[in-house]
Amino acid sequence: MKIIVLAVASTCLALAGPVDEMRAGTHKKEGKSLPYRWIKIGKAERPALILFLHGAGERGDCNKVQLKHGIPDLLKWLKADGQSAVVIAPQCNQGVWWADLRGDFRSPKGGDLANKPSAMMTMVFEVVDKMAKAHKIDSKRIYVTGLSMGGFGSFAAVARRPDFFAAAMPICGGGDPLTAKVMKDVPFWVFHGTADRAVPLKASSIMVDALKNAGAEVKFKKYSNVGHDSWTATYRNPKVWEWLFSKTKP
Repeated sequence: MKIIVLAVASTCLALAGPVDEMRAGTHKKEGKSLPYRWIKIGKAERPALILFLHGAGERGDCNKVQLKHGIPDLLKWLKADGQSAVVIAPQCNQGVWWADLRGDFRSPKGGDLANKPSAMMTMVFEVVDKMAKAHKIDSKRIYVTGLSMGGFGSFAAVARRPDFFAAAMPICGGGDPLTAKVMKDVPFWVFHGTADRAVPLKASSIMVDALKNAGAEVKFKKYSNVGHDSWTATYRNPKVWEWLFSKTKP
């Protein structure tokens, strides 16, 4: 999957504010390592779980920079709203992707998701499964969201595990429209800027149309004259989080 990233890659940052409370972990498998941060908010016996997938500019191994976008807003909202949830934010290695998407995701047919998940996505699921078991997660309230590369990852995660997630919020991403039929029971709220030059609006539109045709519950927010950064406005909107956490699997 080739994505043109217009933004300069982020440097590792010092943790501050709510994100400095997040614990660090590393998951290792077959010579690969997946750094991740996690936190439990609230004291519910069976909390929700939200998986956050960052963009291409936050790849690396410092286990900090993936918290730059979205996570501060999410943690702030969780505490203000009195929610209880485990938040997991893995960091993708340099040079690889959350989703193994072949072909041109901007074509009318969209991309072609590989038969097997990427090594990164496989490790992400292993971390999520471990944390879900350790914290007795409510299996009916597991969510995924991500931006840019993480938007692609959000579509791919649901395609890999359509019975696992209660709802998904991909931002300026794309995917394989042929996977829509297996994702039709998962509610989606998709976001994209109309002036996005890194990942064109069409990448999301293809997925939205495919999901609607499959009978899925889909909302699509288009930000007029907004470029690649459609995540700031999205994640700072409390109604977005309220929608996500209102969804529960039957």
